[in-house]
Amino acid sequence: MMSSGLRWLWLTVVVIAVDLATKYTVLANFALYERKEITSFFSLIYVRNYGAAFSFLNDAGGWQRWLFTGLAIAVCIGLLFWMRRLPAKDGLQAGGSALIIGGALGNLYDRTVHGFVVDFLDFHLGQWSWPAFNVADSAICVGAVLLVLASFRKEDKAK
Repeated sequence: MMSSGLRWLWLTVVVIAVDLATKYTVLANFALYERKEITSFFSLIYVRNYGAAFSFLNDAGGWQRWLFTGLAIAVCIGLLFWMRRLPAKDGLQAGGSALIIGGALGNLYDRTVHGFVVDFLDFHLGQWSWPAFNVADSAICVGAVLLVLASFRKEDKAK
């Protein structure tokens, strides 16, 4: 395990811990839709997301909870098998995968325990507002970017 990409699973644990800690802080200190302005372009707001990214399928009637739960489990299992085959030194792919798994499991926890995902990070400029998101969403996005960057690396042809 220590010589495989699974060595990077510590990053998954960090993502889950930070994600759940921030979400529970929001749940304990905010009423639903309560907003606290931090800067002119950033606020904290407690919203519930019953769908996926950018509230996709947010109002689909409940079946989407199970679709996204199954999808998260399948993606995590697939990435774990892939990470097992990666060398530990491949930080872009293994680290990116670990971030995606951490984010997927953080949001999976919310879906199974609460029935929705807790979102609270809100960036805005004038009337324009980016959909609220959370630490898990951020980890998934950063992980995906790392995987894309890894795909542009030149392979060692002498192997």
